[in-house]
Formats: sequence, structure tokens, C-alpha cells
Amino acid sequence: MDKAKITMDKIVSLAKRRGFVFPGSDIYGGLANSWDYGPYGAQLKKNIKDHWWKTFVESRDDMVGLDAAIIMNPKVWEASGHISGFNDFLVECKECHERIRPDQHLDAINQNAFMLSFSEMTFKRMEVDKMKREATPESPANEGMVQKYEHDIEKLATKVFGALRTIPCPHCGKNEWSHPTLFNLMFKTFIGPAEESANIAYLRPETAQAMFVDFPLVAGVARKRLPFGIAQIGKAFRNEITPGNFIFRTREFEQMEIEYFFDSKKKEWNEVFDYWQGEMESWMRSVGMDMERVHKTEIPEAERAHYSSRTVDFEFDYPFGQKELFGLACRTDYDLGRHAKFSGRDMSWQDPETKENVTPFVVEPTFGVDRGLLAILLSAYDEEVVSNEPGKEETRTVLHLAKAIAPVKVAVFPLMKNRPELVAKAREVFDILKKDVVCEFDDNGNVGKRYRRQDEIGTPYCVTIDFQTLDDGTVTVRDRDTMKQDRVSLADLGDYLWEHLK
Repeated sequence: MDKAKITMDKIVSLAKRRGFVFPGSDIYGGLANSWDYGPYGAQLKKNIKDHWWKTFVESRDDMVGLDAAIIMNPKVWEASGHISGFNDFLVECKECHERIRPDQHLDAINQNAFMLSFSEMTFKRMEVDKMKREATPESPANEGMVQKYEHDIEKLATKVFGALRTIPCPHCGKNEWSHPTLFNLMFKTFIGPAEESANIAYLRPETAQAMFVDFPLVAGVARKRLPFGIAQIGKAFRNEITPGNFIFRTREFEQMEIEYFFDSKKKEWNEVFDYWQGEMESWMRSVGMDMERVHKTEIPEAERAHYSSRTVDFEFDYPFGQKELFGLACRTDYDLGRHAKFSGRDMSWQDPETKENVTPFVVEPTFGVDRGLLAILLSAYDEEVVSNEPGKEETRTVLHLAKAIAPVKVAVFPLMKNRPELVAKAREVFDILKKDVVCEFDDNGNVGKRYRRQDEIGTPYCVTIDFQTLDDGTVTVRDRDTMKQDRVSLADLGDYLWEHLK
């Protein structure tokens, strides 16, 4: 199928129809961009995470795992810079009050003008406020400087609003916007019964900081020498202004993340960075992502996070455009240094040979579970014209999921549900297979309809018990991708499936 013809409507429809993803709180009208993973979606998501954990933690001797708390001491976010700097721009339409992030709607030229002008305007506004605040009768503010800054602010505001007027409101089409403000993305909560400033806490906006905070403890108990990594899978929360595009951008999401620590005096950080870039690409192939739709984007210095010496975004061709999928960054020793400064604790690692204390550099591969799952569905989705009978064609929808992550590995059918002897034998086969692989028993509708249901959830193999099974002990095994059918004896069925599912 032409990938350009795969629309989000088709993916969302399949996801809901077959139980991959449902709208959250559906019986109450839902909640904006809240999604629940249904039976097959939950299993697919688990398989993706298990495959990632097996690849990067259990199969390596230089990696350990962590499962840290979602709510951490607020000082963690003060040290990391999230409280002061984890902000997005927000503007409101004066006509219909729709709120958007302007940076997501501006072209490159206007975005640059907006960002630079707003930053300079904010700085000069802070300087004016500071001069006025610190003025006394004995030491009045420099009126000439105040007037110059206020004049500059007016000119910069003209540039800001000039850029904003290039954006039509996505709701009403007008282009009159409020003054831009900064909006902190962290979800705030309170610990204990009193909603007081002393009890403020935050839902974590990323999983990374726990791996930095716990680095001394992990290094002590894991008995690892540099280089080694800490891996974690967990939920993170961001109060996004404009979430959307199904599960691509949500306020509650899951990350699979690694912080890989190394001595920058012994290993060049670019060497470590390139190694992990290759590892990420290899994992994407192993879960069936269409690598022709994956693009590596080198992030220029002006657009990188302040702590990063290099960032590469892996972007994917979604139906709504080329957007971020996964990320890779070299965070240098910034995070460990910040936490050492703010906590007063030693965050270094002692080299057992030289006895030298080293503050490691860090390379961070980040995988979004939800975006990854969406990219996998888009890569696997296909519509094929097939012939069931001579001269009769139909279109089958199929998910060519990698066998390692398919939510159901094998489906078992009796040829006819109204023949007890066939149903009993199919149940017997199902009960044996389910001990080793995730199986599904299905006797609803004719065999052709059952095949189509299993194709749509990505089941690699279907086993049909028919009357010949009762005579000679053989079954039909049908391949999802080729639709080829093999006749296999029950005695060899386990080995056949094991070999083909590897």
C-alpha cells in the first residue's frame, strides 16, 4: 500500500475497533487528549517495553535498571532548571480565546524573529523593573536608561506581534493575539492535607533526573566500572498547551530512557554518542519500524538544550508531517554537577585504579513508548487486495507487526463452532500452546472472518483444527504475511511455531 494513503483516521479507527487504544473517560465525554490502551494495545505496549528492556538491560553487562518515584523532592527540579526554565510560549486569540503555542505555527524566519525579539524584550523589561524597584530618593533610577529601554521594548513588541499576525487562529481564522506569556509545563500538586507553598511538589516531567540523583547509590551497589548505564521505563507528565495527533503528544506519556555514564578523559564523547546512535537505529529495525520514514536531524547549537553538546532527533514521517520520534543527547557532566552544587553531596565516581574522582559525562538515548507505538502501527499497517474466490477480490487490512512484539502470537480455530468434536480438539491444542506463547481462541464467525480479525491485530500464525485433524492428527497453519498454509502434525506443531516465531 502507498504509505501516503495511510491516514490518521484509518489508524485511529483500527486502534479503537480492535482494542489497541480507546478515548479515555469515554462514557463521560472523554478528556482532551487522554487515551487508554485496550487489551491488544496494553499487550503490544508491554511487548515493546519488554523487548527494549531485554535488549538494553538484560542482554548487556554494562547496564542496570531503576524504577524511581514519580513525585520527587522539589529541590530536584530546582537543581535541574525545570522550575525556572521548563516553559512554553502561550498566546490567546482575542476573538475566540483559543490558546496555542506560537512557536509551533510560525515559519522559520518568523519563529527566529519572534524568539529573539521576545527574549530581548523580556530581558529589558526585567532590567526596567529592577531599576525602578531599586530606586530610592537618594539614588533615583536613571530616567534616560529607563526611557531608552521602554522605547526598545515597544519596538521589539512590534516585531513580536508582527510575527504573530502571520498565524491564523486554527479555530476562528483571525490573527489578533494576546501578549505572549511563558507557561510552565510541570503539573503541580501538594503533599499532605494543606495546600500551602511549603507542601508543593511536582509530577516528574521526565524520567532522567532520578537516574542522576541516584547515581552515587547505584554506582555503589552495582559494582560497575565506567562506562556503564542506568535504564528506566516510566511515566512522565507535561501540561502541554496544545496536545494532539492521537497518542503523539499527550499530557501523560511513558519513556524508555538510558543515562550512559563515562569518563570523558578516557573516551571521546563523540565516540560514545555515535555508538548509541547505531544502537538506537538497530533497535528500531528490530521492532519493525519503516526506516525509510525515519530521519536523523542534527539539532543546531542555537536550538539545543543549554546542557547539550550535541543532540540528534530521530524524526518519523507521520501522516501529519515529519515530527520527533526519539532523541539522543550528550548532556556532558551538567546534571551531576548541578545536583552536587544544590545538594552539597559528592556526585563523582572514584576510579579504582587511579583513585581519581571523576564526574562522568553522560550520553542519553531517549525512546518515547507512545510515539514509538504509533510509529510501529504506521509502519505495520497495510491494505492488500486479495482473491478469496476466482474472480472475486476484497481488501484485507493487516498489521505486519514484528513477531517479537505482536500482542498475540498464535490464534487457534475450530473449523466449525457447531461441531463439538472440533471445538474440543481446538481447545486441547489451545491449552497446550498457551503455556508457551500468547494465544487466542476464536470460534466466532466463519474462518475467513477470523483470519481478517487476526490480520488486523497482527497475529503471525493461525492454527485451524478441521476434520482431517481428527483423522490424521495434522492441522493447518496459516502465515499472516504470505497467507500461505502449511499442513503440520500436532506432534511437530510446537517446534514449527517456535522456529517460525524466533
